[in-house]
Amino acid sequence: MALDRLLNVARKEFSDHITSRRFIIILALFLVISAVSIHEGIGLYNNRLEAYNEQLQHMPEAEIEGPYPGWMPEKPSIMLVFLFMMSYMATLGSILALAIGFDLVSKEKESRSLKTLLSHPVYRDEIINGKVLGGVGALGFAMALALAVSLAMLLVFSVVPTLDEFAAILIFGAVSLGFLLAYFAIALTMSTVAKESGNALIYTLVIFFAVTTLLPVLGMMAADALAGDPPELPETAVPMPTPAQSSGGGYDTAVSVDDPRETDPAWREYEEARKAYVEKRRLISDVSSIFSPQMNYMMVSMAVMSPETSAMYTSYGAVQAEEPADLADALGRVWMNIAALIVFPAAFFAATYVKFMRMDIR
Repeated sequence: MALDRLLNVARKEFSDHITSRRFIIILALFLVISAVSIHEGIGLYNNRLEAYNEQLQHMPEAEIEGPYPGWMPEKPSIMLVFLFMMSYMATLGSILALAIGFDLVSKEKESRSLKTLLSHPVYRDEIINGKVLGGVGALGFAMALALAVSLAMLLVFSVVPTLDEFAAILIFGAVSLGFLLAYFAIALTMSTVAKESGNALIYTLVIFFAVTTLLPVLGMMAADALAGDPPELPETAVPMPTPAQSSGGGYDTAVSVDDPRETDPAWREYEEARKAYVEKRRLISDVSSIFSPQMNYMMVSMAVMSPETSAMYTSYGAVQAEEPADLADALGRVWMNIAALIVFPAAFFAATYVKFMRMDIR
């Protein structure tokens, strides 16, 4: 495989993508919806920032009379702006990726241009790898434009990210690109397997429906069936204590020393059984959702945009650390989802390579 021939094929595919009417229409719609989502996110960020400033104005009273001396409200992160963009990316972004790849090979089969191309001094591996690089470049181009529009809108609304937040934005862009590559790999594989573009589109949509809708539903059904019924409350269980209102207007949620939940063996046994039940359901759900790019993308994106929320979600009732969760810790908790976003498209690209190399072109 010669690098110059590979890059020539990749350049041709990239040029064909970004100049095609279909790509331009979907990209324009993608950028418009991204801009709308960023505008909605900026509104959410400004509302949170106003609430944060109001809490700071009452901090002297809270420090004196509040139940938690020294407590400080948490300043909202700029990454909240990308919360709406994540949901739009999971739908419209996947459509863009499918539109790029579903007829990438099947179209050339139908037009007989693939046989003509192979008559030139170019090898099969250079063709298929060049098509992959061209599609990846087109998706990267679309993702870079979306991030550029997002950053421009932040600056227009006088929202300037810090270096850490800018790094988190770049990580979010890389995760989003990995998500797009997952569906591009599916479409490219089906385009290689099918003889016609219409069949390739049908196969692609079937797999898209399976991994986005069917797998999560089957995972929930499997969790209900395999985990069984949740443990029942012990007969000696007492009602949950109602938090008492403190003199500062807050609520004291500390458990009383005389609380039977701390001394009753039956209650402690129930808590252990409940924790084991939740962990079992989580394991079954994680195994089923690991094959869904949507679920993996949501988990990793939440870890980037809100490490604290992601830590609470992935802990499933576990005791949280006293130190606030940072980006590295949050990404460490979702390492399986990150690995799945890498392995999923890699497996389909490998299948595409093998099929194309063995394909009978006549």
